Amino acid sequence: MGVSTGGLMGVSTGGLIGVSIIVPLLNEQAVVPGLIEQLASLAAEQIVIVDGGSVDGTVEFLRAAGYKVVQSPAGRARQMNAGARLATQSMLLFLHADTQLPKSYKSELARAGVWGRFDVKFSSASKAMKMVAFFINLRSRISGVATGDQAIFVDRDAFNAISGFPDFPIMEDVALCKRLRHFHRPYSSRAKVTTSARRWEQNGVAATIVKMWYYRLAYFFGVPPSKLKQRYHDVR
Repeated sequence: MGVSTGGLMGVSTGGLIGVSIIVPLLNEQAVVPGLIEQLASLAAEQIVIVDGGSVDGTVEFLRAAGYKVVQSPAGRARQMNAGARLATQSMLLFLHADTQLPKSYKSELARAGVWGRFDVKFSSASKAMKMVAFFINLRSRISGVATGDQAIFVDRDAFNAISGFPDFPIMEDVALCKRLRHFHRPYSSRAKVTTSARRWEQNGVAATIVKMWYYRLAYFFGVPPSKLKQRYHDVR
């Protein structure tokens, strides 16, 4: 697993909080250069990079840049759980490869308590995407449920107490939040992560909104994630 605690990664953070950043990957060569640049600037005590079987050069690119990468069965839940098992710090932060953390992320974690997430904005400056981000943040703040794009973070002991992410092929982030929400409301940071708009740009804003709500409602009404995954095709 991609564990680094010194050199490239292990810069002192002034004692605010110890964080293990866990990054699940699968065929992400297009965004790996930006990921590498970001990781080098985060001053995290530990970086855990978990690959699910990339065949596009993602792993080779990361290793050439000096990062350790370990393999796991594909699936974000499985990969993130595998990363969490290697974590050494008190706070776990789950970071998508195409999401950029705010510079203030460490101070936000120090305020967080048990778990939380960031507000989100998209890499696209279009008015439509700004509106989408607004409603994602509002919905998350009201519901206490976040998506993986919002860089969910959680105290390691609390994560272990609920046995981590359920082994779902989809909706694992929603399920995790619902488990945690039973015990603690999330810290809803107004600091913004910046995430890629590529899914929205490829499929169209309206179509993506409809698809996302279809999956959420189907899951709410009891459709198993394994069946939902049969129709779910993400560009990432």
